[in-house]
Amino acid sequence: MNTSQIQAAWKSPSNIALVKYWGKKGFQLPANPSISFTLDKATTETKVLAQKTQGGGVSLELYFDGERNKAFEDKMLGFLRRAETGFEWLKEHHLIIQSSNTFPHSSGIASSASSFSALALCLCSIDQQLGLLSDKDFFEKASYWSRVGSGSACRSVYGGFNLWGQTDALIGTSDEYAVNIDDIVHPVFKNFKDTILIIEKGKKAVSSTTGHALLETHPFAEHRYRAGFKNTATLLEILESGDLDAFVQLVEAEALMLHALMMTSPTPFILMKPNTLAVIEKIQDFRNQTGLHLLFTLDAGANVHLLNPENEDNRVQEFIKSELVGYCQNALYLCNTVGKGPEKINT
Repeated sequence: MNTSQIQAAWKSPSNIALVKYWGKKGFQLPANPSISFTLDKATTETKVLAQKTQGGGVSLELYFDGERNKAFEDKMLGFLRRAETGFEWLKEHHLIIQSSNTFPHSSGIASSASSFSALALCLCSIDQQLGLLSDKDFFEKASYWSRVGSGSACRSVYGGFNLWGQTDALIGTSDEYAVNIDDIVHPVFKNFKDTILIIEKGKKAVSSTTGHALLETHPFAEHRYRAGFKNTATLLEILESGDLDAFVQLVEAEALMLHALMMTSPTPFILMKPNTLAVIEKIQDFRNQTGLHLLFTLDAGANVHLLNPENEDNRVQEFIKSELVGYCQNALYLCNTVGKGPEKINT
């Protein structure tokens, strides 16, 4: 193998949190555990070419959708300098990173989750090519370093349902990396649908990093952390039992709590838009009228994730086309289902 130039490429998904990660302790460690499922179509594709240098620390060029992006480059360089402690070969390599998304960046879909997990998986692949990493430790290391880049990214290195954060409710959990929990999940949730309504395409007014920081002095922070631990334990029971009604209630409450925390921060901010609220009301009316298990969740943005069981999807898609698409910017929405996780790309 030519070790003067090594490359790796991965396609990695975003994920949607059901119990939310909002609030940190230490460096990139969660103040409460979170549970998510991986999406199948909202992905980032990243290719890393590592070229041997004379040392002196990692350097890079980063291209997003084919164009060099200095803003992303500066953020990525900070991450890579931290990653030198886990990937010592970085100190004597120049990286050329090419990345692209299948969805709008910085609009409330977890683009940092898919991008940092894709990058961490590429670094681990290069580690493996150099004989420095075993198959057994591959995904745990990828999850660890994804988390260093962006907390929620650690949940994107696995398919299906994943939990991040130490909790007494499940043995083997950790604040430092995510674990897959598919083995306890009831079949009704295995093929759940997530239709993302793009209410607003574009950069969020307030970054997630800023939002996390505001929670440090939030008057309701400790209550939120306690609720996060309790809701994680409850959701584990729901996922195991297949209780759809309880799932609807807990997941929607988590979404609204997230945005309530933003609106009651020491520096308040509102990321929901009028169309976000209109869609939420439509969803709740539809559920009351039909008895179907359509529900919503929200990330830190205006867009709405519609969740529903696979066997109800035909009715839900009809409802989206007839009642909800008009609330989307440029009639844009993205259909996802529970995904199988990242995919290695041959280079």
